[in-house]
Amino acid sequence: MDSVLELVAGSYEQILFGYKVQKGEKEWTLKAEFTHHAHTASLCAVAANERYIATGSKDETIQLYDMKNKKEHGVLLHHNGTISCLEFYGASHLLSGAEDGLLCVWSTRKWECLKSIKAHRGQVSFVSVHPSGKLALSVGTDRTLRTWNLIDGRSAFIKNIKQSAHIVMWSPAGDKYVVVVNNKIDIYKLETATVIGTFSCPMRISSITFLSNSVLAVAGDDEVVRLFDTDSQKCVCEFVAHENRVKSLDSCTVGDLCVLVSASNDGFIKLWNVSLEKVTEPPALLGMVNTTARLTCLSVWQPGPQGECSAEQDVQAVTSQASTTATEPKRRKKEIFTEEVIVEDPSCTKRVKTQGGEKKKKRKTNK
Repeated sequence: MDSVLELVAGSYEQILFGYKVQKGEKEWTLKAEFTHHAHTASLCAVAANERYIATGSKDETIQLYDMKNKKEHGVLLHHNGTISCLEFYGASHLLSGAEDGLLCVWSTRKWECLKSIKAHRGQVSFVSVHPSGKLALSVGTDRTLRTWNLIDGRSAFIKNIKQSAHIVMWSPAGDKYVVVVNNKIDIYKLETATVIGTFSCPMRISSITFLSNSVLAVAGDDEVVRLFDTDSQKCVCEFVAHENRVKSLDSCTVGDLCVLVSASNDGFIKLWNVSLEKVTEPPALLGMVNTTARLTCLSVWQPGPQGECSAEQDVQAVTSQASTTATEPKRRKKEIFTEEVIVEDPSCTKRVKTQGGEKKKKRKTNK
């Protein structure tokens, strides 16, 4: 059997679970890869890119794991409050939001906090980065939906909504986005920033994920997963996925298969084969595993192409504690994704710093 991906799930019991998925002829098996006591409080968020896993918790820390080398990579200390949301943009940046109202942008090269923005007056509930990497959306308990220009780190647009939204997400093509308030989902068109459709579920919505640019999988505080067509604004399929409420959804593509992954309070992680050509038919169960824990969050990790992780990312594990300044000085607003790159000479006799095209050489002095 071939290993095609790995699943990482967090729990109320402060445990992070890792499972390697192996594709068989009849069914897929999930083999335990690791079990780690990751935090001192329950896990709230987990995110993955092609190299790293990041987890956020009520203990106010972000833990990092190097999935390539299978080891802990460090901890990010900046937020004061529960880490409510995490999202990677490609291999270069991580965005984090927390109870303190801050939205932080981290570099994955040296794990520096490049930008710390006071995004909301209350908690930052969710953040989503546009596929282009130029925009981000965030929602918070201050009942606002905010659009961020990630080029200069400024707020581009603020929309007041009547209730506190807890989820926002771009479509894969980036031409629309969805905002979740309790059990209702509003579909917005990017060009006009207006609502083009609305649909609702019987229970409060806990997690969503796009299976395609038009098909949205939705889980609520019940055991049912529903598939909605965002073009027709109709529920095209629903099926009982677990014995208890579904807490988290994620999806990925394995070959020609569209795979939906669900995690529940019943302790099970399940993989489903969703046929996008026959989306009205209930998906087939590919495999499952019982973690025996109360799961809270889930993410799919798939390694990037061979050699895609550059040498610049092979840095030592780091504990990063950024300053508590809400925003950087105005003269640096355009440097949100500009970093100081340090190149070490193999002989260890010189350190070369490059920033903005300038080079400075410093010789080491013996103490």
